[in-house]
Amino acid sequence: MAKEKKKKKKKIDQKIESGQTELSNEKKENEKKKDVISAMPTSKSTSIPCGMPYTKPPLSKKEYEKELEKLQIELVKLQGWIKEKGLKVVVIFEGRDAAGKGGVIKRITELLNPRIVRVVALPVPTEKEKTQWYFQRYVAQLPAAGEMVLFDRSWYNRAGVERVMGFCTEEEVTEFFRSAPEFERMLIRSGIILIKYWFSVSDEEQEKRFQDRINDITKRWKLSPMDLAARSKWVEYSKAKDEMFYYTDTKQSPWYVVNADDKQKARLNCIHHLLSLIPYEDLTPEPVVLPPRQSDEGYVRPPISDQTFVPEIY
Repeated sequence: MAKEKKKKKKKIDQKIESGQTELSNEKKENEKKKDVISAMPTSKSTSIPCGMPYTKPPLSKKEYEKELEKLQIELVKLQGWIKEKGLKVVVIFEGRDAAGKGGVIKRITELLNPRIVRVVALPVPTEKEKTQWYFQRYVAQLPAAGEMVLFDRSWYNRAGVERVMGFCTEEEVTEFFRSAPEFERMLIRSGIILIKYWFSVSDEEQEKRFQDRINDITKRWKLSPMDLAARSKWVEYSKAKDEMFYYTDTKQSPWYVVNADDKQKARLNCIHHLLSLIPYEDLTPEPVVLPPRQSDEGYVRPPISDQTFVPEIY
């Protein structure tokens, strides 16, 4: 009996030692992972490493809509400040196809005055525009005093899609890298507030969104032949983006990376950050008092049957 007890005790001790060794090894592995993550480059607008999944749980629809409403009210206040103070604001939205640029632009402009805040999404350059100075057609879209312009893709097409798809030469790309930082410094010196956002999305999430667009007839128009061709050049786009950042992520005009795997959080984070970059005050006018309606004494309107109405189907 004593020998059996000793054997059992020895086995238990061995298991304990083995378990402690495994825990120790696991702890070391976790520490290594933490070191790797901490060494990864992070975006300037968030402490989450670029391309890393969100650690917080997804927002509920109610939470998202509540936060979005708050931010959109602040955007209305910002709009009033831009108009009153004669500010000139340019916001650039770049990133992978299906990264969510259009979604955040739509939420920004949803409640704003299109005469003050306008979106610029230029088509393919014409034959004449191809012979012009590269930045020329973008200069024509820059804001006047009291305006904010949102570029849904911009002059950075040259460093991205044009380069990867072979629509320009390497010499033209090199010249762009020389010119773009100086061009942006000129804009800033002229009084323009320039803000640049890059929407980062993982390969898996982009694939999911592409499939969603393919299967939904109301979204299929969003998939262009260029988007489909870009899928086969994922690595080339990554290399082009990294080199673009190397030359154009400057102190005067930095890139702000938005982790866009979660659409709702990406929208809220981007709008919140945009509001934080432009100091503004609430200039909301006082409630308007409607004057009394003019009386129609003595005026006889023509018979309503003379008018052509839209059929009431619903």
